[in-house]
Amino acid sequence: MSDVFDEFGVPKHRGHKKRSGWFALCIVALVVVIITAAAVITVPMVTGGTKIVSDYEGTGSGSVTVTVPDGATGTEIANILSDEGVVATPGAFIKAFNADGRSSSIQPGTYTLKKKMSASAAISALLDPANVATIKVVIPEGFTQWQLSARLAKKFGVEESAVKKAMADTDAIGLPAEANGKIEGWVAPATYTFEPDTTVTEALKTMIAKRVNALKSQGVAQDQWESVLIKASIVEREVATQDEYAKVARVIENRLSDTTGEVAGRLQMDSTVLYGAGKTGGVPTAAELKADTAYNTYVHAGLPPTPIGMPGEAAIAAVLAPARGDWLYFTTVNLTTGETKFTADYAEQQKFQQEFRDWLKANPDAVSSGS
Repeated sequence: MSDVFDEFGVPKHRGHKKRSGWFALCIVALVVVIITAAAVITVPMVTGGTKIVSDYEGTGSGSVTVTVPDGATGTEIANILSDEGVVATPGAFIKAFNADGRSSSIQPGTYTLKKKMSASAAISALLDPANVATIKVVIPEGFTQWQLSARLAKKFGVEESAVKKAMADTDAIGLPAEANGKIEGWVAPATYTFEPDTTVTEALKTMIAKRVNALKSQGVAQDQWESVLIKASIVEREVATQDEYAKVARVIENRLSDTTGEVAGRLQMDSTVLYGAGKTGGVPTAAELKADTAYNTYVHAGLPPTPIGMPGEAAIAAVLAPARGDWLYFTTVNLTTGETKFTADYAEQQKFQQEFRDWLKANPDAVSSGS
């Protein structure tokens, strides 16, 4: 204690024990006050004036991407959110997690959240599908590679040239040898969900793998994959309703077999002509019907060189099991209702075609150019 006294310059009075004892207590109290005051002043300086909170208030601000791993516990999610600055402390989230009966419904995935959210707000955000930070891509039946390229560019935020480059890397995207290097028809129509860091190449690989698996599950022989997809893509684009798919599939088979008859093995399908003209719909012009493209099945017998779109499983099923019938012709006489008439007689087919022309004249705005 004499050292403390010496430090503060206090004189020593050894002959007055009561007084010096009382005085010593005063000095000790003074030292405690000084040290405490120093601590009060120093701590905020060391911590930068930051107020420690156990939980934030409100729904937060800013934006941060957080991934909840598959099988993550509430404690693991709490630590992830705390590390990313979403919640103040793991304890606050765990308390809110245990108090909210919906917490067990939190799904693994990547989420777009805000920083400095209350723990309860973070729970609600994780349960809101709108906050799932994934790339959703819908590929409809009949989509062409041109439409696919444009959609992927938009969804993945890249130039369309980058998508086309990925499409051309057949090994990287897992395109089967049966496709002969052409991606058309080999992407399965479906709704896909990808993580934010997925590349276009990875997405295409997933889509093509889904197509191959579907062909296998439908029992299509591997050496028939390409021809089945070509036929199914024509079926998909020729009629509007699946009820007619099997009939169109039969017409295709009948025409391919009729190599010495009136159609001479020619499919004469408008859908293939339009594809050769770079269109995805509409009615071909007289010039387009005469154009000598590889896809003009009015000019060339047999199947076109590739599919003309991405057929769905229903169209493939129709090709595998065509309806029974001797039809060689069919005409959709009303594009609004999709009404389609089939026949084996050319004279009757001419009547169907006139019926369509009359309808088209009465409904000129019903047909787009399809470009």
